[in-house]
Amino acid sequence: QVQLVDSGGGLVLAGGSLRLSCAASGNIFRFNTMGWYRRAPGKQRELVAAVTSGGSRNYADSVKGRFTITRDSAKDAAYLQMNSLKVEDTAIYYCNGDIVHGSGAGQYWGQGTQVTVSS
Repeated sequence: QVQLVDSGGGLVLAGGSLRLSCAASGNIFRFNTMGWYRRAPGKQRELVAAVTSGGSRNYADSVKGRFTITRDSAKDAAYLQMNSLKVEDTAIYYCNGDIVHGSGAGQYWGQGTQVTVSS
């Protein structure tokens, strides 16, 4: 059974920083892509950042230059470093993985971690 657990959210003042972590467990062969999505109140879920197995990264325009996604393949983990946080970054953040594992392959989601940025 593949499982993603994300953590690291919290309450921070505008201009501050947070680091989100995503830890995967299970009989994992590899991640094709790992990413972070978020859902703000009253809005649809959106892609924040993603990194492929080859190391290519893409970011939402709203976070470019402020957020950095990294992955540690040896630990089956991914991280999202968020700097210069803005009030509009407030959302629930979800880790996502496109995973090849012992029973096949599929998309998996973490349970979500709340990020609240206050002014």
